[in-house]
Amino acid sequence: MRAVLFEQPGAPDVLTIGDADTPVAGADELLIRVHATAINRADLLQRRGAYPPPAGASPILGLEVAGEVVTPARDWRIGDRVMAVVTGGGYAERALVPASTALRIPDNLSYEQAAALPEAFMTAFLNLFTMGHFVNGERVLIHAAGSGVGTAAIQLAKVAGAAQIFVTAGSDDKLSRCSTLGADILINYKTASFRQRVADETQGAGVDVILDFIGAPYWNDNLGSLAQKGRLLLIGSLGGVVGDLNIAAIMGKRLTITGTTLRRTALSEKVALVRAMIDFGFLTALEQGMIRPIIDRVYNLHEVVLAHHHMESNSNFGKIVLKLI
Repeated sequence: MRAVLFEQPGAPDVLTIGDADTPVAGADELLIRVHATAINRADLLQRRGAYPPPAGASPILGLEVAGEVVTPARDWRIGDRVMAVVTGGGYAERALVPASTALRIPDNLSYEQAAALPEAFMTAFLNLFTMGHFVNGERVLIHAAGSGVGTAAIQLAKVAGAAQIFVTAGSDDKLSRCSTLGADILINYKTASFRQRVADETQGAGVDVILDFIGAPYWNDNLGSLAQKGRLLLIGSLGGVVGDLNIAAIMGKRLTITGTTLRRTALSEKVALVRAMIDFGFLTALEQGMIRPIIDRVYNLHEVVLAHHHMESNSNFGKIVLKLI
């Protein structure tokens, strides 16, 4: 099968298209003919040699797929349209998916649209609801709101009945587009302090939940922006991992701080996550247009180097999709 490969870690130019062995489905696994996948920051890290795949996972890049079932399992049949998160192998013509974590692709979505959904929405859902216990009527602050996970989190928070959705991004254009997804308070981090803006808009009360991709540089301002019993959800470290720890703020406000990576989440937890999303009404919301995939650009497989360069430029709004068929 065709797949995106690289022999040595490095810049996007190390990526090539070559031949790889077709995976063989095990018990309770689906073999998927991949129509489309999407680029994630974890792919960039793995390409650079900084984020090796978990033991037993495919060394091929790609953490999500949309395609059709070739080898069925459980209730799935040959030809069924599915989308799923995988631990690796998405940048290839065939990929393995645990049958219990696959999601049906609604009829109103193309494979390219479906490929933009699994990683972003599962990550956002896991952090907002499973880890962050976000409920109707609370306030949330979403950093890097123009990213795939950011645009997903805005939509999920809106559907869940957020009282206020604060977002940060580095351009007014991205903020304007976040507004169309349901964001209420728009903060350009290059020109304004999000901590001050949160304080002004909430009369000092703060937000209940913060979804943070940046890490150390935002640490103290995140703690200062949280309300009593607030929850800080760490899912990235774009700005670095080492900073000062203000224990007094954590204890005084009774804060909860969690960190997670979806790729290394146990299979049993992913199964529970998929079930929780279905119970939440995720697929129904997609069918009704209440939630939609946000795609910045679609590249063909032979343009994978360009796709990686584009993500590294940080100019994308939403997902960058890689089309295999």
